[in-house]
Amino acid sequence: MINRLLVANRGEITRRVFATCRALGVETVAVHSDADADAPFVAEADQAVRLPGDTPSETYLRVDLILDAARRSGADAVHPGYGFLAENAEFAAAVTDAGLTWVGPPAKVIAAMGDKLAAKSLLAEAGVPMLPSWTDAADVTDFPVLVKASAGGGGRGMRIVRDTAGLAEAVASARREAAAAFGDGTVFIERYVERGRHVEVQIFGDTHGTVAALGVRECSIQRRHQKIVEEAPGVIPEDVRERLHEAAVAAGRAVDYVGAGTVEFLLAPDGAIYFLEMNTRLQVEHPVTELTAAGGLDLVRLQLLVAEGAALPEEARSPSAQGCAIEVRLCAEEPAQGFRPATGVLHRFAVPGVDCEFGGLQRAGLRLDSGVVDGSVVGVHYDSMLAKLVAWAPTRAEAARALAGALARAELHGVATNRDLLVRVLRSPEFGAADIDTGFLDRHPEVFTALLPADRLPLAALAAALASAAGRRAGATVLAGLPSGWRNVAAVPQIARFTGPDGEIEVRYRLDRRGGLAEWSTDPADTDPPAVALVEATPDRVVLDVDGVRRAYRVHRVLSEVFVDGPDGSASLTELPRFPLPTAQLAAGSLLAPLPGAVTQVHVEVGQRVAAGDLLLTLEAMKLEHPVLAPTDGVVAELPVPAGGQVRTGAVLAVIDGVDPAPSNPEEDPR
Repeated sequence: MINRLLVANRGEITRRVFATCRALGVETVAVHSDADADAPFVAEADQAVRLPGDTPSETYLRVDLILDAARRSGADAVHPGYGFLAENAEFAAAVTDAGLTWVGPPAKVIAAMGDKLAAKSLLAEAGVPMLPSWTDAADVTDFPVLVKASAGGGGRGMRIVRDTAGLAEAVASARREAAAAFGDGTVFIERYVERGRHVEVQIFGDTHGTVAALGVRECSIQRRHQKIVEEAPGVIPEDVRERLHEAAVAAGRAVDYVGAGTVEFLLAPDGAIYFLEMNTRLQVEHPVTELTAAGGLDLVRLQLLVAEGAALPEEARSPSAQGCAIEVRLCAEEPAQGFRPATGVLHRFAVPGVDCEFGGLQRAGLRLDSGVVDGSVVGVHYDSMLAKLVAWAPTRAEAARALAGALARAELHGVATNRDLLVRVLRSPEFGAADIDTGFLDRHPEVFTALLPADRLPLAALAAALASAAGRRAGATVLAGLPSGWRNVAAVPQIARFTGPDGEIEVRYRLDRRGGLAEWSTDPADTDPPAVALVEATPDRVVLDVDGVRRAYRVHRVLSEVFVDGPDGSASLTELPRFPLPTAQLAAGSLLAPLPGAVTQVHVEVGQRVAAGDLLLTLEAMKLEHPVLAPTDGVVAELPVPAGGQVRTGAVLAVIDGVDPAPSNPEEDPR
């Protein structure tokens, strides 16, 4: 029996495993980096062991430190979560050699499936259908193709290539990213199927020879080849579902699989299925399988039972699907900026209507599996996922509507997220009709539009101004009952200036002697703004009557930052000081770091002429490469950060001096 379990991971998955441990009476041990010392998963553990440092290579990827933590805490078992060492065969073997119970498949199985090239060869012999693939770029003649990392997963190291010209750079870039993420830069090339769907089968094996298929998940909505929306059971023809189950079980039996695993497939438009990879761990999207299994399942509980040597329970051998569950991954990133990761302090994290957290056996209308709480710091060292929000309902349409509604009403303050994108995907007619595939986001740029319409931003800014004024009056020590800005001659408007998503916005408003809104505007040229009456204004709530319709706004202020959540969407504003201090001027053409990270490569030299869109340097943050491109034609004037240099947000990465386009005839170039 497992009595004390160490989870060799962090964030949401660690909290998820701990929730099941508490229900089973198993004691828990967390390991944590210095950056995670105050994280929720650390506070929830019965014991916690520090791993000195911040980066994964210093902490969560150190097998020696984790085994030492298990020894010091008296743990008798290790659960790897997902990511980090979860699919590391050497770690699994080291845990077992240390006399601890490993909650996962045997090391030899992890090793066999961890090398995707070897796995394809092995499972092809077992009759699992495969796509054509190559290891040498010179052998590729049919396009498009997909460059993939042989080790690891999560979309890292993947590149779509549509012609010979881009293949060499795609392979080189994929190798760099794979080496950084997994310590192995081996890549291979596979035929890319247009309009393909990414589907997968949850399998479970035990030490008694059982390998069971627990259902299919649809995971086609992806960004950067990483899933962001998943569902079960998925809109899949029954005969295809049966073939997926059969192929997945065949794959599991071919390697004597034990524990939780996922066999991923590509579903072609003609109904053909092709093996992609086997993930030898619990998947991020496992909640949708738990919630749709008739009678309910707790996959972490099953992992622990199987690790203890028990047979897979009968109810878990062939569960039927009940209802529909849809999960979204809420990430700290800016979708409209190429999914650029975001960092900062999460001042507020509140999702309305949550029925349960980390689920277990409870079927929820709305389930939240989160790694963060109010005040959590989102840094650059780890994955950008903040939480998973899952909705279960009797039908797919109801689940999508409930999930979109909860996301739209959530208060997510301080860090940019992909919330608006997720809501627009869930509410799109194409998603509703299950017209989805892995290229969904590329074909639907409209889902990248913010929920808050541009013409509604002035109302949000007005609400922010009125709430700030109410806050000042509430804190006034003299004549606090007078309206803000009260004068004997009420002629001069109050002015509040903010920066928002599209630049600066100035709110001018005047209150009458009873505190009502006499006039307002955000554009001096707009002589006919919407008719607005002030119904209520407190420091955290403003109610406006807009053309006869009442609209309530929730306002949260943190120093100069003002977060406004209203019926149309959310706005993040920064109130500007009335008398700003002088600041240093940046050189024209300066390119600034959008987030903290490391410059891994510099592709140009000072004095080199570049064209708009040319790759200048590569910034690495949150385990991903982020290209920095020239915004215009010009000459590289400065490169202040060398390869290997660390930068903070706002640091100057390069300075480009703009010049006229080069003459068409080189002999006419005056230089």
